[in-house]
Amino acid sequence: QVQLVESGGGLVQAGGSLRLSCTVSARTVSSYAMGWFRQAPGKEREFVAAITWSGRSAAYADAVKGRFTISRVNAKMMVDLQMNSLKPEDTAVYYCAAGLVGGSLATVFEYDYWGQGTQVTVSS
Repeated sequence: QVQLVESGGGLVQAGGSLRLSCTVSARTVSSYAMGWFRQAPGKEREFVAAITWSGRSAAYADAVKGRFTISRVNAKMMVDLQMNSLKPEDTAVYYCAAGLVGGSLATVFEYDYWGQGTQVTVSS
């Protein structure tokens, strides 16, 4: 059974930084694309960033481009999200996801496995 566990969330002031990590339990997902999504209260889950299984290609939502960086270490079964210059509108529960993405990296339904989420709160 594949399990994804996020860590690194917390409370930070606007302009600060946080690093989220996602640890994957099964080596089979080393060939999967990995993504980060977020969901704020009352809103739909939205794409944040994703990276292909090789790590050679990444995609970002316009709202985070230039501020967030996704990276993965397949040998360690981990994918990280470095978040800089955080804004109050980045406040949400952040989810790690894995999937054999055949279409867009930004599409929620392309991902088969999800973590439980970690809360990120950015104060103004």
